[in-house]
Amino acid sequence: MKNKIRVVVWGLGSMGSGISRMVLSKKGFTIVGAIDMDPNKVGKKLYEVLGVEANEDNSCVVTKDIEEVIKKGFADVCLLATASFTKVIFPLIKMAAEAGMDIVTTAEEMSYPLALDPELSEEMDRIAKENKVSILGTGVNPGFIMDLVVIMLTGVCDTVDSLKVTRINDLACFGKAVMVEQGIGLKPEEFIQGVKDNTVDGHVGFLQSFGMFEEAFNIKFNNIRQEKSPIVTTVPRSTDIISVKAGEVAGCRQLGYANLGEKVFVTMEHPQQIRPELEQVDTGDYITINGVPNLNLQIKPEIPGGIATIAICVNMIPLVMNSEPGLKTMLDLPVPRAIMVDVRDLLK
Repeated sequence: MKNKIRVVVWGLGSMGSGISRMVLSKKGFTIVGAIDMDPNKVGKKLYEVLGVEANEDNSCVVTKDIEEVIKKGFADVCLLATASFTKVIFPLIKMAAEAGMDIVTTAEEMSYPLALDPELSEEMDRIAKENKVSILGTGVNPGFIMDLVVIMLTGVCDTVDSLKVTRINDLACFGKAVMVEQGIGLKPEEFIQGVKDNTVDGHVGFLQSFGMFEEAFNIKFNNIRQEKSPIVTTVPRSTDIISVKAGEVAGCRQLGYANLGEKVFVTMEHPQQIRPELEQVDTGDYITINGVPNLNLQIKPEIPGGIATIAICVNMIPLVMNSEPGLKTMLDLPVPRAIMVDVRDLLK
């Protein structure tokens, strides 16, 4: 039997911890390194942080010293779950790639970094090829339900006149970084000001999804724009991370549009909030393709954002490892699928 795939997990927040647990649940993986800056986690064994039974695959010590684990020959794969933005995560990606590790990251902008950072994308592609590794950003959205699935559905269409994609989801499973990005807990006027001064990001991903559409269909959009408004709760709502009072912001209602010529070709709607059921809001994913034939896909309730992001990051590992070196998007790799056997049996 081949050696186990050696994994480093960088970031042990809600997503990183979930990714670690799922990696450890699959045959053929071992986590050899874990990086986090939280003093409550540093110095502990990984199994203590995760709250699981100790074994040889989860007993590494969590460290804040990057050089302890990001070094040549130490691991095969680095799973990065630290930030949303390409410019922020690039130095981390560079270090891991130069250490010879394939990389999968949850960073939303990395799902299609060409959309905002073409020069940085070219640099990452060069670094990846020089070090014979592959780099992928993915998640449930962007990276799957509002872009990849839509693109795949058009494969049964003769013509496509327009696309509408809606995702109504619950953010309660996510950590502090997402709450800050969405402006949850702010007063409505603070949210509006935050949108103006770019301290409230809302959903990071529409521009990346638009970029995937452009590449997939070989088209060029114009008049791309977004709108963000607060979802103000009328009842108290809380998660493990945050509590929100009536009259405060519980989420972000975001709209995105992209024209093809004079007509709107893509419409995206994405109201994200914590505990929507407390105000009788049902979650769900909805895709409408106007064309020949017209197609309507509904998934109710939503594909749950937390477990789905965790799963797609883990499930893409063998596909990334099997790919030719370079910067990848979900368009470049085989169709995602669950790992149902020893992961070593999936490697070429």
